[in-house]
Amino acid sequence: MADEYQEKTEQPTPKRLQEAREKGNVPKSTEVNSALVLLGGVGLIYLSGGFIYHKLILIFKGIFNGGYMINLTDDNILFYLFRGLRIIGLPTFLFMVGIMVIAVAASVMQVGFLLTPQPLIPKGERLNPFKGIKKVLFSARTIEESVKNLVKLTIVLTIAYLAMKGYQNVFPLLVDQEVSQIGEFMVKGALTITFKIGLALAFIAGGDYAFQRYEHTKNLKMTKQEIKEETKQTEGDPKIKSRIRAMQLEMSRRRMMQEVPKADVVITNPTHYAVALKYEPGKMVSPKVIAKGKNRIALKIREIAEQHGVPVMEDPPLARALYQVVQIGEEVPEKFFQAVAEVLAYVYKIKNKNVM
Repeated sequence: MADEYQEKTEQPTPKRLQEAREKGNVPKSTEVNSALVLLGGVGLIYLSGGFIYHKLILIFKGIFNGGYMINLTDDNILFYLFRGLRIIGLPTFLFMVGIMVIAVAASVMQVGFLLTPQPLIPKGERLNPFKGIKKVLFSARTIEESVKNLVKLTIVLTIAYLAMKGYQNVFPLLVDQEVSQIGEFMVKGALTITFKIGLALAFIAGGDYAFQRYEHTKNLKMTKQEIKEETKQTEGDPKIKSRIRAMQLEMSRRRMMQEVPKADVVITNPTHYAVALKYEPGKMVSPKVIAKGKNRIALKIREIAEQHGVPVMEDPPLARALYQVVQIGEEVPEKFFQAVAEVLAYVYKIKNKNVM
């Protein structure tokens, strides 16, 4: 079946996710940024309210103490301009820096540290106005955003209405209050309402972020064929790997067969197993297995041994046990010492007779 007709049922691989991340395709909710910036802004105003209030009082005092009668000339206009910027500009600058830090932190919380120019690279499909209009008017994303914005607007209006309704008995009492008290009440009320709205938007942001992650994973799902193709690219074609392993195994067998003529004895099953042993007194604690095999390879080992005059001893239990327990290049374990020693003693006895 062609790949384009296969259903994407497989979860995206780490490689697929990393490639998407490098292109800037990451799960991110703008609602999280909006909610955190709103709550962070309320917190900054609450913490720095006294400082800002003090600066505003200085400005109003300057105005009402005759500041409005100042004659602005070329000589003093810059002085008053920089004075005003110094008074109100510093808290404004600090507030904007705080908001910027919160916005960056909100993005880092969602996607980590990510700097990629991919989203900024112009693409032909983005320059097509018809595709853009179609995407804006008829896409599921547009419907989703419209529903989300309608829910947000409903929540904001509901919270504002309930808050204002809670203050309806307080408003008549403000008539007898001083201007500073009225201003303080209005600021606190606005911050309280804004904070409640921010909390509501934070809940919406949490749900939206979970949905964005779900959509991101869904859009990156892969077909089984895509999984196979990616595996081939990252790990190599299984057929080629199998061929390489077969070649390596064949080379290993050839090297092993070259060691058979150096053996002192070959212990056989007689046809199912064959184990070639070599012992060098003073260099080895016990005899070493230099070749082993079963079935066809066992017959080959026996054939080479007979061609080079290496003694072949039939001992099925010992041959089977050595084949299963001892690897090529390893020395015989202690539990086989007696059985192997008897075989070697018999072999050396035969060799000495032949020499004599």
